[in-house]
Amino acid sequence: MISVSLNQQIERWLTSRKKSFIYDNRPFITLAYAQSWDGSITTRQGEALALSSKNSIRLTHQLRSLHDGILVGIETVLADDPQLTVREWQGENPQPIVLDSLLRMPDTARLCQHPDKRCWILTTRSTSREMQDHTEVMTMECDDEERVPLESALELLLNKGIRSLMVEGGATVITAFLEAQLVDAVVLTIAPRFVGGYKAVGKLENVPSKNLPRINPVYAEKLNNDLIVWGDLQYGGK
Repeated sequence: MISVSLNQQIERWLTSRKKSFIYDNRPFITLAYAQSWDGSITTRQGEALALSSKNSIRLTHQLRSLHDGILVGIETVLADDPQLTVREWQGENPQPIVLDSLLRMPDTARLCQHPDKRCWILTTRSTSREMQDHTEVMTMECDDEERVPLESALELLLNKGIRSLMVEGGATVITAFLEAQLVDAVVLTIAPRFVGGYKAVGKLENVPSKNLPRINPVYAEKLNNDLIVWGDLQYGGK
């Protein structure tokens, strides 16, 4: 029997899921992030904390290579200054996208010096501020909470050729996508640590208990000391 590695298992599963997805007005969305055993992603909001092992980081970069776009919130940019590129795996860089309602994106961010793509910034603010050549600002009408409206933003991204989107965080973005029932698949890295800090998922108080998201079917396997959990996300009777 030919042994199939964890990376191969997840890639085959994700490829199959994307092929069966019915595109209506948004891309296929994968939620992927790392947390501690108690659900924390950092010690406190605004601080960076490395949780993934080297092999788990490679898996994250593999996942990036399997998506057209990768999205984070501005708080992740300010705290972590990520590159959102594929460096630990063979593959193309996904299109970097930042949710930035108040247009706080610093010109010094590494996403503004992306090696081959202009970073897309989704905002609700019009600006006369001169942004770097490596960014493209897209201004939208705000929602009731004065944030970028996710449904409209996703429809825009689909129209711009983003058929699969990986959402990495942070907590506000993760919670918003789950609350809006917009996540189709999840890949969760659980590090064997207790942090007691800032949680990945906030309150889903606007979601009826019968519609709370669940992973079904769910798969899990160890990767060194990390636990990788993945599967389809379902809501209510879906």
